[in-house]
Amino acid sequence: MIRDQAARISATGATVDVGDVTTRYLLYGLLPGWFVPGLADWAMHRRTRIEDTAGTKESLIHSLMMAEVGLPIALTLRYEVNPLLLTVQLGGAAVHEATALWDVKTAVDSDREVRPVEQHIHSFLESLPFAALASLMCLHSDQVRSLLRGGRGDPDAWRLVPRRRPLSPGYLAGIGAAITACVLLPYGEELLRCARASRARKKLSRKGR
Repeated sequence: MIRDQAARISATGATVDVGDVTTRYLLYGLLPGWFVPGLADWAMHRRTRIEDTAGTKESLIHSLMMAEVGLPIALTLRYEVNPLLLTVQLGGAAVHEATALWDVKTAVDSDREVRPVEQHIHSFLESLPFAALASLMCLHSDQVRSLLRGGRGDPDAWRLVPRRRPLSPGYLAGIGAAITACVLLPYGEELLRCARASRARKKLSRKGR
């Protein structure tokens, strides 16, 4: 019955494919929207002068967290969702959550002020991966069942299968440009700033001896 309700009739009489709408929401809503709290978090790090407190260690943790979500996203954009990809996604989300706790502990232990606004930004950064994963699992409930069975009977369960309907080169190029502008450049600048501050402190320390 639930499956029969996947396609509904709107008030105008047009057929609405819930799966297609959810996919478009993930591609054009949630994923691009993810960059907003990411940039806001970078701005908070800069405002609280991360280079003078937690420094390079916390900045490297940020890079690790981006890799933990970036790899599953990159694979999902290019390959079919199957038990292997779901395992990567679930593992990435779990490790990202653990690293997020390590990140905040590192900031607090270094006396960097984690302001309420930054904590609220973190809530978005932590919840969005789970929101995306939950939507994907609803879209691919057959693959979730296959995963729970260990992929038995599915020869493609544990290998990467290219998407049957590849995303357009324009979309992939746009997402790549957004990642560069909103993630790689600002957080690369943060890491470089922290490294420079660390070298400057070491230089002053040597001079003071």
